[in-house]
Amino acid sequence: MSDEEEYYEDQDQGGGDYDYQDQGDYQEQNYDDQNYDQDQGDHQNYEQEEQDYEPEDQGNYEEEEEEPEPEQEQEEEEPEPEPEDNYEENYDEPEPEYNPDNQEDEEDDEEYGVAQASIAHGAEDSNNESHGLSSLFKGAMDGFGGGGFDGVVGQIGNLIQQSGGESGGLSNVFSSGGMESLVGNLISSASHQFFGINPSTGAIIGAIAGNLIFRMGGQHNSLSDIGKVILDNIISGKFKRDIHPFVPGGAGGSSQFSESFQPIDFKQERQRCLDQRVLFEDPQFPANDRSIWFKTRPDEEIVWKRPGEIFENPQLIVGEKSRFDVKQGTISTGRREKRRFVDTVQGALGDCWLLAAVANLTLRDELFYRVVPPDQSFTENYAGIFHFQFWRYGQWVDVVIDDKLPTVNGELYYMRSNEHNEFWSALLEKAYAKLYGGYENLDGGTTAEALEDFTGGLTEFFDLTKADKATTLAMLVRGMQMGSLFGCSIDADENVKEAQLNNGLVRGHAYSITAIHTVNTYQGQIPLLRIRNPWGNSKEWLGAWSDGSQEWQQVDGQQRESMGVNFAKDGEFWMSFDDFMTNFTQMEVCNLSADVMDEITEMTGVEVAEKQKHQWVEKSADGEWNSRNGTAGGCQNNDTYSNNPQYGTFFQVPESSVEQDGKCTVIAAVLQKYRRELRSKNLDNLPIGFSVYRADPSGQPLNEATIRSQKPVARNKVFINMREVTARFRVTPGSYVIIPSTFDAYDDAAFLLRIYSNSNVETTQLR
Repeated sequence: MSDEEEYYEDQDQGGGDYDYQDQGDYQEQNYDDQNYDQDQGDHQNYEQEEQDYEPEDQGNYEEEEEEPEPEQEQEEEEPEPEPEDNYEENYDEPEPEYNPDNQEDEEDDEEYGVAQASIAHGAEDSNNESHGLSSLFKGAMDGFGGGGFDGVVGQIGNLIQQSGGESGGLSNVFSSGGMESLVGNLISSASHQFFGINPSTGAIIGAIAGNLIFRMGGQHNSLSDIGKVILDNIISGKFKRDIHPFVPGGAGGSSQFSESFQPIDFKQERQRCLDQRVLFEDPQFPANDRSIWFKTRPDEEIVWKRPGEIFENPQLIVGEKSRFDVKQGTISTGRREKRRFVDTVQGALGDCWLLAAVANLTLRDELFYRVVPPDQSFTENYAGIFHFQFWRYGQWVDVVIDDKLPTVNGELYYMRSNEHNEFWSALLEKAYAKLYGGYENLDGGTTAEALEDFTGGLTEFFDLTKADKATTLAMLVRGMQMGSLFGCSIDADENVKEAQLNNGLVRGHAYSITAIHTVNTYQGQIPLLRIRNPWGNSKEWLGAWSDGSQEWQQVDGQQRESMGVNFAKDGEFWMSFDDFMTNFTQMEVCNLSADVMDEITEMTGVEVAEKQKHQWVEKSADGEWNSRNGTAGGCQNNDTYSNNPQYGTFFQVPESSVEQDGKCTVIAAVLQKYRRELRSKNLDNLPIGFSVYRADPSGQPLNEATIRSQKPVARNKVFINMREVTARFRVTPGSYVIIPSTFDAYDDAAFLLRIYSNSNVETTQLR
């Protein structure tokens, strides 16, 4: 029996003994406007009758600064109040990290609290959609040796030259369009003729097997250059992913674990169907009510249909794709032939959080085709079978489905593309529903959760209204070097009638940050950001350094050309970093590890790893809180806290030239497993958190007295019922102990600990 099967069996046997806190009903609201902190209006704080966290050595602690009074809870339609920032002193100061060597750092003595996460459910206003990423805590990175804002600006030019950034700027090759231009050079070497597909044009030559056999096939995919190269490498055998077949287990509904469920190999099963001239029907996720609901039956009558029964000539992917053809949502620019295939529409299910992540995924072809493999279509080899690949708790899994989709009155009931004959989004949603045990299990979630499942990355959210300028710029520079994906947005305001501001920016809308550059002006050296509106139209920034503005007269033509400055109304624009900090309120970061970029290199043949010289080093460890084994100790309010799993972690001196002060930047995250799958058993997310301590010189696990005699290097101040909690901090190289925990003792759950660092890192479970 696998670990996952054993875990599910334990939940079945022990579910009645759980001391599970009733989380209450979630509010329907825009996720982009939510920060998961203790006193935010939509959070409900629990009054816990637990033992106070009383350190034995009070001398190591100082009085806590008086916190502001919590905001009054507001009605759903009201704009979100400013959240209390638990790490505010660490975010804004020049030395944001908890420094174990500096006993003057402030630390809290108070009892640990717990808060309820606000979860996005239903369809939102199109101007107020959730498009961002998130995590619980804010952090900072000032790894430029304390040089301040001018010091960071002064180093950008050198870093641009070192990185060989596209168009002469410091950019992320994924988000800037550099990948597509690099891959375009490889198209001529693509050699496959897959059922008569021209590798240069993607056009089909000759018979279409799907149509000939089943009369239900359609058009071939319109793959981008990246998709064509990846398809060629898959067919030729140059690229083969380390992928595991997904087998449902114990998630409730149609995914109750059964010994009869065997792994489904996509290629083998497709070939079997073609040989037998039958369309695939998924035994693991059947086309019936059990795959749709476990608690709330839809009012409408659901009829399952294949795409060929809904529209003639179905197509998996429609439309030419390039960085300048991106259209998001249902906004039209009049260039119908250029509509981007990312246009998706939310259906009856409350999974706007998933739609937001899908919209982000489609902006980056090399990430999109890792989730939607290009070796499938409604033409050649069509047999009613498709597959999608997701990151699941530390490994990538291949989810195979049939193409029967829920419909009402002949129309798709759930997610659909704006192009009526395009079906990749509906099929991806079905595969994701299978991954989590049914469509109803997708009701309510966070964009960060889905984006992590699409990329394997680790997501963070930063409140720019409380951010230090030097820290934010340093984080952007460092993130670009490491291949992180950046987005930004302006909080929506329900009291403002028009979402578009006079300066051309749009509230409640997601933008991508695609490059950083500096220009020499009469006022000195100014950092500029290149930002992209995924609508790809004329809705651009109208202020300083916008397209054709007078500020560009200070920059000679040669430098403008080297920067790739283009005054077309394509949704991409430049703005000064100062204006960025003044106008945008949120910044989202998806951090990708070196393993992700190495795989993209293998997929495309482009040496991204060489271009991105600074990369996150990732380590992970599986664990569980098990009351029967005595490892469910609860938070620091409990005397049993030291019984929790403990992980000894050693950080070496970072090699990065950015970290001139010799400290390590670390992002730690604890993710609780299987909770969404277990919703049918009334087991939702538990309030979780973690703390980081200096290690005992003996290398042994920390006991209760040792823990209470020192202050944490970093910790969760509020435990929260999210799938994952995250903290960013900086430490001197050395040995530390990370202790993940639930809030209450004796709560059982499995978890995944992930550590991202800019230095070499090793981790070992101590207990």
